[in-house]
Amino acid sequence: MNSMVTDEQIKSAILLKLHKRGNWGASHTSFDNIKRGFKEKDLGKGGLKRVDRIARELIKEGLLLTKPTRYGLQVSLNPRQNQTIRAAIAKFFSEYK
Repeated sequence: MNSMVTDEQIKSAILLKLHKRGNWGASHTSFDNIKRGFKEKDLGKGGLKRVDRIARELIKEGLLLTKPTRYGLQVSLNPRQNQTIRAAIAKFFSEYK
């Protein structure tokens, strides 16, 4: 039985986590916080590095905004991508439709 989560599920979970925290626009959280809550055994090969890579893809796609600070990279959800982000969350978390 393969219970490994897909990249799409990880993307959705990252977006949901930031949404639940209210990290939209000017409300940031540390980039390192994104990896918290994921279980290494569910991620399969690459583990938490996979989450890191996928989070960086979300930045490239423009769904996450970055704010470099002297104490590390901060990220938040891009309010201009509201509909895209909500659709990505709803794909795997039906209670957020």
